[in-house]
Amino acid sequence: MDAIALKEKKFNKIINLVSIVIPLVVALLFGVKLPNVEPLGFLPPIYASINGLTAVLLVVAVLAVKNGKLELHQKLMTACIVLSLAFLVMYVAYHMTSDSTSFGGEGIVRYIYFFILVTHIILSIVIIPLVLRTYAKAYLKNYAAHRKLAKITFPLWLYVAVTGVVVYLMISPYYVH
Repeated sequence: MDAIALKEKKFNKIINLVSIVIPLVVALLFGVKLPNVEPLGFLPPIYASINGLTAVLLVVAVLAVKNGKLELHQKLMTACIVLSLAFLVMYVAYHMTSDSTSFGGEGIVRYIYFFILVTHIILSIVIIPLVLRTYAKAYLKNYAAHRKLAKITFPLWLYVAVTGVVVYLMISPYYVH
């Protein structure tokens, strides 16, 4: 096995571990409420905006690579990963200090909301290993494999980012202020 294949094998072990640990930790922390801590009710519009910015940067990154601006593409994709981590930290912090908000819509809007929410949550878990593997392929300069995987990763990550904003906009009227 050559050096690159060994590195990829190591990366894949780490990616598998991270892809399991993150959803488990988030699920566990979701049930933890920090006592005597002021609710962080100001965070939802911030982390929704981070999702929106991530969506925009994902599109700009794809345009950059299609125009041969590889360094810009790399910086934008790294920024998207950093933004996703920032989102995750704020999301968990909010839910550890605040009660969950129930969606108050009725009729077809309620079904649409829950469809978007459930697909958003499922794909936000699925996207973790996809993003990390896609990034690792580029890091290891396996650009053919990177491009192939990015064709799957990009639309799913974009869906997660956009639906994060949609979920926020749909539930925001029901937040307790």
